[in-house]
Amino acid sequence: MLTVLAPGPLSTVQDRGRIGWASIGVPRSGAADRAAAALANRLVGNQPSAAVLEVTAGGLRLRAERTVLVAVTGAPAPLVVDGRAAPLNAPVTLHPGAELALGLPAVGLRSYLAVRGGLDVPAVLGSRSTDTLSGLGPAPLRAGDVLPIGTLAADEPIVDVAAVRPPASRPVLRVLPGPRRDWLEPAAWTTLTSAEWTVTADSNRVGLRLSGPRLSRAREDELPSEGLVPGALQVPPDGAPVLFLADHPVTGGYPVLAVVATADLPAIAQLRPGDVLRFRPA
Repeated sequence: MLTVLAPGPLSTVQDRGRIGWASIGVPRSGAADRAAAALANRLVGNQPSAAVLEVTAGGLRLRAERTVLVAVTGAPAPLVVDGRAAPLNAPVTLHPGAELALGLPAVGLRSYLAVRGGLDVPAVLGSRSTDTLSGLGPAPLRAGDVLPIGTLAADEPIVDVAAVRPPASRPVLRVLPGPRRDWLEPAAWTTLTSAEWTVTADSNRVGLRLSGPRLSRAREDELPSEGLVPGALQVPPDGAPVLFLADHPVTGGYPVLAVVATADLPAIAQLRPGDVLRFRPA
């Protein structure tokens, strides 16, 4: 077991999400940076479906109640075990009573901690993920929580360390035209793909609000609600785009100007307020 001593600003349990329930209004959710979460599981030899911890802006402190193998990936936060620095992107053994602390990342926002066997919290609709929009899944971690360890270990890990680039501080994201590009002025696409955009403080796992030039609408009437996907860039009437993340609603009524390429979604998950990004046509 792992005992939570301090959860930091926001720490949640995440896995690959609730796949296949959008038709009844249930979002997929799951790890915002799926690549980092998957790497953490591989480093400790877990099955891909094992649940991990998603730690936002560091601050997590845990105590191991038995010997466990863990790995931390994603945003490169200082990792300390019993007062001594420990490596990121590598398996780390915690002995009974050992305390792990994760500091504030220098770049990026979300770090992922996997434990061999996975976290064995109750599943809801086939997933252990915390969905901050719908409220499904376990509550965000609190001090004193005890996290059981499951049985989703696979083969013994054989990688000592993974060479991983840190998140880009000013990423350039590839975008495809959205299904309602024609609802925006023709110049909106050029503006989107030529300007710099800043992540505002009003951002979370649901999506990022972006500050930049106004994207003007060509039509003022409203759409019936349509399906949404992670990476959809929706334009409300004020012209300030919203870029959807893991806990996005399954439908929305504002026009979607663009959709970020799937391979670039992990970069979105690592953006924090004040970060600057650009878009380019895919």
